Amino acid sequence: MKVKPLDDRVLVEPMEEEEKTASGIIIPDTAKEKPRMGTVIAVGTDEDLQEKIKEGDKILFAKYGGEEITVDGKEYKIIQRGDILAVVE
Repeated sequence: MKVKPLDDRVLVEPMEEEEKTASGIIIPDTAKEKPRMGTVIAVGTDEDLQEKIKEGDKILFAKYGGEEITVDGKEYKIIQRGDILAVVE
C-alpha cells in the first residue's frame, strides 16, 4: 500500500532514539521530553511545502504532533506543517 499525504502534511518514518545512562539503564524515547526526529517519506500537495521539504530529509517534529499509522507492518506518522520544527542538515 502507498500513502500520499494531502495539503500541508508530511509522511514521516520516526527514528527510534534510546539513551543509556552511565550505569547502563536504557531510557526509552517515550520517557523523554524532547522533539522527535524522523525521515520524510512523502510530502503533501502544498507547493510551498514541497519547495522546503523533500523526500529523504531528516526533520524534527513535536513529540505529540501528528497521527500514527501502520502501513505494511511499519510505523509512520502523518505530520502537519505546524508540527514540523526544523530540517536537520
